[in-house]
Amino acid sequence: MKRKVAIGIDIGGTSTKYGAVDEFGQIHFQGRLSTAKFGDFETYVKVLTRNIQNELEAGNQYMEVIGVGIGAPHGVRQRGTIEHASNLPWKGVLPLVSEMKACMGVDVTLTNDANAAAIGELIFGGAKDMKDFVMVTLGTGLGSAIFSNGKLVEGHDGFAGELGHVTFEHENGRYCRCGRRGCLETYVSATGIKRTIFKLLADHFDDSELRTISFDNLSTHMITESAKAGDVVALEAFRYTGQILGSKLAETIHHTNPEAIFLLGGLSQAGMFIFEPTKEHMERNVHPVFNQKVQLLASELEGASASILGAAALVWHSDKELLISV
Repeated sequence: MKRKVAIGIDIGGTSTKYGAVDEFGQIHFQGRLSTAKFGDFETYVKVLTRNIQNELEAGNQYMEVIGVGIGAPHGVRQRGTIEHASNLPWKGVLPLVSEMKACMGVDVTLTNDANAAAIGELIFGGAKDMKDFVMVTLGTGLGSAIFSNGKLVEGHDGFAGELGHVTFEHENGRYCRCGRRGCLETYVSATGIKRTIFKLLADHFDDSELRTISFDNLSTHMITESAKAGDVVALEAFRYTGQILGSKLAETIHHTNPEAIFLLGGLSQAGMFIFEPTKEHMERNVHPVFNQKVQLLASELEGASASILGAAALVWHSDKELLISV
């Protein structure tokens, strides 16, 4: 008898990750491909589905696909589309669900990538017993999702929780791919901290091993390793990034009153270097009624498979009314 699996797909600005997940959260295969190298959306979908089908054919003796779950920037569940995503190479409104369904021949569910991560945390991770929490994804950009009273808050048009595009710097803020200036994700994300590093290197004369690395080659892992070695520029970049993130999370606490805030993604893997300044400034900026009441936690799904699990959970738990809050 074949094992039933859901295909989980996480579409990021840099890469797309995919895998087959059973109802217990076991991943039977996973892979990735570059998102950024595809200038044409239709070609991207065809290559992605071909890769998945090749994996399925290799294991067709024991896997049966029951559906596909997708997390993507600006993914709108109600319309099955990606709409005006600033960190993807394709612009406008993209009919992802209809394209994927035509290629895969099974039902396809789409939501915002941070929403998928939050559902994954609820089903498979540290939010299993929580009704009120916030998920913040720190990748190429910054995504966020809000669970309130056990339901995901989607909002009127499916775009609730766009914390990455709240404005941090109103005057002379950094340019954002969305066309605006000063968006939070231009400061707090893998890309944002790289921009901070290069600004610090330009403004200061401190010795730093990061001076020898180009912007394209620099990664959050490199910045973390430099911070561990005591690099003053890396340490200052984390302090500055945590200060900004903490202050904005304090505002989020005022709006949502969560039990916990989870951080997921490459930047969160910096550990204490990002968590300590973030927690400090979060507590410093909340009203006293909220002091020390909100946990700041690393996702328990951290790692390459986290986003795959979150996307697959859309399929396995579609019977639970997690996606209909307004």
